[in-house]
Amino acid sequence: MDRLEGSKQQTPLELAYLGGLKTIWANHVFSPIAKLSTFKEGRKDIERAILMDPKNPELRFIRLSIQKNAPSFLGYKSNIAEDRRFIQANWGAFSPDVPMADVKALLD
Repeated sequence: MDRLEGSKQQTPLELAYLGGLKTIWANHVFSPIAKLSTFKEGRKDIERAILMDPKNPELRFIRLSIQKNAPSFLGYKSNIAEDRRFIQANWGAFSPDVPMADVKALLD
């Protein structure tokens, strides 16, 4: 996490992965207030990354995976259908580094 946070100019992809890491890390934070704060910080990073590069399907994949697995009470589920459609429409635009079996599994 330090490497992602430490870079002065983060790419949208770095920012999205940092946001995803923070949302997952929130599960391991002890204080309920800190859990929520950490999750919200990660959510903000993901959304900012998508604003910076809205046509990147990998960013949408990150957001979709977080939203599908986030508890409902956090209110972070509003882009699931949109991201699913976007990913399906832009299937061929993924980087070769992305494990497409994981993307397919998320869409099923």
